[in-house]
Amino acid sequence: MVDAKFGVGRLAAVYDGFEPDRVDLEHYVAMVGEFAARRVVDVGCGTGVLACLLAGDGVDVVGVDPAEASLEVARGKEFADRVRWIHGDATTLPPLEADLAVMTGNVAQVFLTDEDWDATLRGVHAALATDGRFVFETRDPAARVWEEWGKWTRENTHQVAPVPDDGTVETWGELLSVELPFVSFRGTYVFSSDGAVLTSDSTLRFRERDELEQSLTAAGFAVDDVRDAPDRPGKEFVFVARRL
Repeated sequence: MVDAKFGVGRLAAVYDGFEPDRVDLEHYVAMVGEFAARRVVDVGCGTGVLACLLAGDGVDVVGVDPAEASLEVARGKEFADRVRWIHGDATTLPPLEADLAVMTGNVAQVFLTDEDWDATLRGVHAALATDGRFVFETRDPAARVWEEWGKWTRENTHQVAPVPDDGTVETWGELLSVELPFVSFRGTYVFSSDGAVLTSDSTLRFRERDELEQSLTAAGFAVDDVRDAPDRPGKEFVFVARRL
């Protein structure tokens, strides 16, 4: 199921306003160059920030996401006409012979069951060329980031952003539950134009490094490297896997 902040049109339209500084994408852009990737698949592309950025650099990009509302936002961006957008997920990708597939942000953690995660890995594998790379990030459970999220209150996380033709929207987050390996949280959004209050609940699964390595191997990948995330040192794994 798609989280409301991605799948509800009114929330998808304001998502980028609360994520203006996407420094987390810089190392993905760098790896496109590192691996000389000319065709890239952005799995869980959301509102298309990375896909359009790469397309502007002349990369052949496919962006896939199950949230049509987010894709509608993506299609309105500069260079969006150079991206092939697919409404679906990794399991619906055609054979693309891609050089690189990426999953940024929390995408790798939204697959809560082993069956969904394994199906996603198989879908990515099928979309890649032989020796194509699969790069994704996932939070290291040992960093216990949910303890930081436990400090989330309206006072600590409150933000306000302007919305074109819709006044402003304020938002805040709160931790709902920690039942490892699952952590759930909620975002609340209040629109000034009409007072509408919308919420979006999310659950992430925190997988251990060896668990991820085993799942990648079983899906036909070789794990070439596990790196630190430059924007969150000591808190995330960045997996670099290669399709065998």
